[in-house]
Amino acid sequence: MSSDKQKVTSTDEFIKGLWRDNPVFVQVLGMCPTLAVTNTAENAFAMGLATAFVLLMSNILVSLLRNFVPKQVRIASYILIIATFVTVTDYAIQAISVELHKSLGAFISLIVVNCLILSRAEAFASKNTVGRSILDALGMGLGFTFALFCLGAVREILGNGSIFNMPIFPEGYQSWIVMILPAGGFFTLAAWLLVINKVQTRKAKS
Repeated sequence: MSSDKQKVTSTDEFIKGLWRDNPVFVQVLGMCPTLAVTNTAENAFAMGLATAFVLLMSNILVSLLRNFVPKQVRIASYILIIATFVTVTDYAIQAISVELHKSLGAFISLIVVNCLILSRAEAFASKNTVGRSILDALGMGLGFTFALFCLGAVREILGNGSIFNMPIFPEGYQSWIVMILPAGGFFTLAAWLLVINKVQTRKAKS
């Protein structure tokens, strides 16, 4: 009985970040990269995975050290841990693709101050076991990646007529240039928030 309850609880820890408590569509966190680097699906996907990796690794380390870090310096310690994994991620992206690294620019370094990562470290990883912290990080990280990809895909399709730089419309397609400009990020986010809110409202009523 207790095993089944633990199984349900663990599953919920993972699923909540994907939909119910999605970092972007529900909690509206991490708006800086959400609006800035989602002009293409590739950039959005890469930033989402980079953030998910940092979130996962920092959650694991914070959970492991939760009983050893003094309360007075916990925030500073969390930022140091996060900054370490952001540096690793920065060098890894640069080694994989210099062009992608240039596209993401300073927003890779700004993962350090992403309120999603620090909030999960403070509110969850510092109070829970490593296993639960991993599930929480995976759910939130994949939820964040999914949200960024949704924005990036829509903006690239409408703004460039392509997805992952592969054309999907015939020649002569009139692209919506505004969608790959900063304003397009706000329009697309507003549209997705409207859709998600409609779905959740309808689900709550039913």
